[in-house]
Amino acid sequence: MTSKQRAYLKGLAMNIEPIFQVGKSSLTPEVTEAVLESFNTRELIKISVLKNCIDDPKEIATIMAERTHSQVVQVIGKKIVLYKENKDHKKIQLPL
Repeated sequence: MTSKQRAYLKGLAMNIEPIFQVGKSSLTPEVTEAVLESFNTRELIKISVLKNCIDDPKEIATIMAERTHSQVVQVIGKKIVLYKENKDHKKIQLPL
């Protein structure tokens, strides 16, 4: 992913609300499965890490991206943005 594409996705992510929350139990298989399923309908997902989670949000983002075969767009504070291209229902057209 180029820096121009990443900047474009960051701009899109500003307008969406987090759809998942990672709490004190950190990354459970259920959370990972739910994020994976949501990539069927969305290409860009924002995740919120709650204050009671002791794990580092950057580590959580890396692990989540690895498990869901997606890409980390950004991690700001306790917010994570992930992108996964949907081959069948492409909604986001990335700049070249």
